[in-house]
Amino acid sequence: MKNILRLFTFAILAGGLNMGCASYRSVYEPTPSGSIEVKTIPESTVLYTEMPGNYFDNANSLFRRLFGYINENELKMTVPVESEFEGKAAMKFYADPDAVPADLKNSENVKILKMPEVRVASIGKRGSYSKANVEEARKELETWLQNNDKLVQNGAPYAVFWDSPFKLWFLKRYEVHIPIKDK
Repeated sequence: MKNILRLFTFAILAGGLNMGCASYRSVYEPTPSGSIEVKTIPESTVLYTEMPGNYFDNANSLFRRLFGYINENELKMTVPVESEFEGKAAMKFYADPDAVPADLKNSENVKILKMPEVRVASIGKRGSYSKANVEEARKELETWLQNNDKLVQNGAPYAVFWDSPFKLWFLKRYEVHIPIKDK
């Protein structure tokens, strides 16, 4: 019951009532909706979990694993949440760079990873966090990248979600990132 109350409290604070994520630290800035940009994602510590199957079928289970780990270790929430959606279901939460305990350890389902700085092409969108929307954004970004004579893809695309699942669908912000390098 205690975990259900925490999850409900998180849902309200993360967007159920205030409709935003202003109470959480952003690890990097969102790409404006309707824009494509090149940006650098900073070196970071992330909490990572994965499972077989499709991300969109397993998002709630992945979230619960990470949320449980954050509560158990009394960590601060940050935004965004990133997800791999090709090949496996995976989700990453960024650890607050100013509050990562030195003794943070892997659990059975959550791994602590050090992520290097990465340069990405990013497309910002608004709408529901659906497979169709993410796929459409991915295709648009891949087309942009194919038409770019200075950059080339350097890794698998992934999705970035900025808002609570309880936020109204038409207000939600998301992105698709493709790691890149110079041609």
